[in-house]
Amino acid sequence: MEQLFGTDWTITPAGGSTGEAYMASNHEKRLFLKRNSSPFLAVLSAEGIVPKLLWTKRMANGDVITAQHWLEGRELDPEEMQHPQVARMLSKIHHSPELLDMLLKIGKAPILPNELLREIRLAFRNVQPDQIELYQAFKYLKETLSYVENQPQVVCHCDLNHNNWLLSEDGQLFLIDWDSAKVADPAMDIGMLLFWYIPEEDWGMWLEQYGATNEFIKERMYWYLMLYHVSNLLKEKEKSSAKAQQYLIQLRRLLARVQSNI
Repeated sequence: MEQLFGTDWTITPAGGSTGEAYMASNHEKRLFLKRNSSPFLAVLSAEGIVPKLLWTKRMANGDVITAQHWLEGRELDPEEMQHPQVARMLSKIHHSPELLDMLLKIGKAPILPNELLREIRLAFRNVQPDQIELYQAFKYLKETLSYVENQPQVVCHCDLNHNNWLLSEDGQLFLIDWDSAKVADPAMDIGMLLFWYIPEEDWGMWLEQYGATNEFIKERMYWYLMLYHVSNLLKEKEKSSAKAQQYLIQLRRLLARVQSNI
């Protein structure tokens, strides 16, 4: 990667789970570099959802390097996820035909709820769980499958952790780290954000800011939340991981919410 720049530039790792992100800096400016980013990045940049894409270059070994404007700003605090700007940004993403068209073009097939439920059923056979909460959750998923069938399919980020929301010094909001993006029901994204960050008594107000009109949106949110926690609990149990207990606690919390809303 150093051959892309002169000797007055310094290339250093920029963190991230993939190890493919770098910062290029000299005395005058800084760039955010990434190796083999998705072509989806160009559309995200054009829509103003990620920091501006400056250039893309293909290396002799076939790697593609992208350079973006280095954002001077900070991550959102968990409390700031309640800001209406977050709801508006997520609504913009979910309602963008350009983003959906590009994600479909690069081979992302829509997520189908019945296929997700089939995967959970297979995981049950492999793990043979002993927590009654898992059986209660699986029963709920089967009985309420109709809530999530034949729903709109949009671009979902699928990792709406507050660390992925960046606020620039001039007040612009960006959503980064799109490696987990999927074509799915928008309730998948909305449910995660609300469950993690928004007090339940404020869900209605947040959904108004987002612009949700479907009266069954909460039922769909609960379905995907239940699926997420069951899936991750089964995975952690199969690995005998200590994280399994964390997912079990969250699953109990979710089951209590569902039962109180029946």
